[in-house]
Amino acid sequence: MSGEEEENAAELKIGEEFLKAKCLMNCEVALILEHKYEQLQQMSDDPMNQVSQVFEKSLQYVKRFSRYKNPDAVRQVREILSRYQLAEFELCVLGNLCPETLEEAIAMVPSIKV
Repeated sequence: MSGEEEENAAELKIGEEFLKAKCLMNCEVALILEHKYEQLQQMSDDPMNQVSQVFEKSLQYVKRFSRYKNPDAVRQVREILSRYQLAEFELCVLGNLCPETLEEAIAMVPSIKV
């Protein structure tokens, strides 16, 4: 993206580095952080010594805002949304917000408008 061109997510003008980046839905991040938290607990008698406040707050956040708790459901959501040739960030926004209608989806992610 040239310096003169303004970024605009509604038009999918977000810069090359973001278009190529791998994005994760909150539920995917929750699964990863929960796994890491379990590893830390196993490594220490007092797991709170191993977990930073940022880690703990991040885990709380993604657990609170995760729509899907079951790992199979998480995989299915990504698989279904992947069928629609969405940019990574579009897929994750839709997976996180779960719009009920096409109109809601377009309002949340204007770049998917056909």
